[in-house]
Amino acid sequence: MSKNNIFNTSKTLLANLDTLHPSDIAKSLKKIKKIDEEDFFNILHELSEELLGDVLLELPDNLRDEAYKSLSTKQLVEVIEELETDDATDVIQHIEDFDKQKADDIMDGLEEEDQHDINWLKRYEENQAGAFMQIELFKATTNETIGDAIQRLKAGKESNELENIHQIFITDGDDSLLASISLEDLILFDFSTQFKSILKDDNDNIFKSISVQATDDITDVAKLFEKYDLSVVPVVSYKDRLIGRITSDDILDVIEQNATEQIYQLAGVQDEYEHEDNLIQTSQIRGKWLLINLFTALLASFVIGIFDDVIKEYIALAILMPIVASMGGNAGTQTLTVMVRQLALGEIDTDDSKEAIKKELFISIFNGLIFAFLLGIIASVWFNTVMIGVVISLAMLITLFTAGFFGAIIPLILKKFDIDPAIGSTVLLTTVTDIVGFFSFLGLAKIMLIN
Repeated sequence: MSKNNIFNTSKTLLANLDTLHPSDIAKSLKKIKKIDEEDFFNILHELSEELLGDVLLELPDNLRDEAYKSLSTKQLVEVIEELETDDATDVIQHIEDFDKQKADDIMDGLEEEDQHDINWLKRYEENQAGAFMQIELFKATTNETIGDAIQRLKAGKESNELENIHQIFITDGDDSLLASISLEDLILFDFSTQFKSILKDDNDNIFKSISVQATDDITDVAKLFEKYDLSVVPVVSYKDRLIGRITSDDILDVIEQNATEQIYQLAGVQDEYEHEDNLIQTSQIRGKWLLINLFTALLASFVIGIFDDVIKEYIALAILMPIVASMGGNAGTQTLTVMVRQLALGEIDTDDSKEAIKKELFISIFNGLIFAFLLGIIASVWFNTVMIGVVISLAMLITLFTAGFFGAIIPLILKKFDIDPAIGSTVLLTTVTDIVGFFSFLGLAKIMLIN
């Protein structure tokens, strides 16, 4: 993008700040930052406190860190005061990672209640539900009337204390969660009725409440959202005491992050470094996996070297070898991807995986027979030697069976040892399929063509 285009983008952005969504502003800022850092920071300082917090949360981590460094402690205090508790806690923890003193100064500038809420949420691990919940929620006791509760909701919306309200949570005198009622169901009742009266109806469709513990794994919480099509879920602690809620926007971020991590890990790439401007550092991280891959490739080459006499005698083998390796690698990757995804979604686990393995083995054998027959005919006609067709057919069948088998069990073995199945699976699988493919092809050629 040219300087003129960036100037026009900056000018248009500044003129339309009040009408644009924070994610659109963040998208424009990312473009501007690549060409003109000064413009990037100038626009940040033009944003209102109400808007700035949401924009910061939409920026990639590396740009967000730079923004935090450029903003004053006073500005960040004002920003955090406008955010909901879960987002406010994320901002403080982000700043703590690179400037503990600045984070402490920001905390000192906040109201005592805000400090207490943030410190309370910070105690949860990053993978726990409590780390993603917000304290702001809409609740009522059983003795309150529906009309009074709606008046409180109206006041909370007008003062911007409540946002994204989908349900009202009903609690008893000990603040233990009894039920959840969606707002669209709530308006069906007489507003003068107390909640304890309508709860007596025991209408499961209306009052059914799915809750999670603050210490639950956030990945399991995300599965609940997907399974039950939830928009919000209450978070409870000891004796079902209501302490917060998790909304769908946070869960969408979790699902996206998990999916991104899996895709990157399958390719030997780390998400946290892919947004960095330091290309040398990013190259080094990728290079670690490439180094591992180099050694595994050397193993495959060593297997080929064992049969150099066979290749010298039958040049056709050198021409056909890449086909066996390529087919094995692609078939293995298909199986591996399916297994890793099913493990991530909880559709299978290490104790209940026989059916999944059987399915993948059947598919690998079925495809192996089809492509072995097809490639055997092509090779026989191409090199006018039937036995070459027989050799590559058998090798293809063995390779695809191996790809299906190891593509299925490698993720399961890694999962058994509490290792993310996505990490290293591709490198391990490629090593196995290459070695087995080359060894079976050249070994069979030596037995059937030379001996």
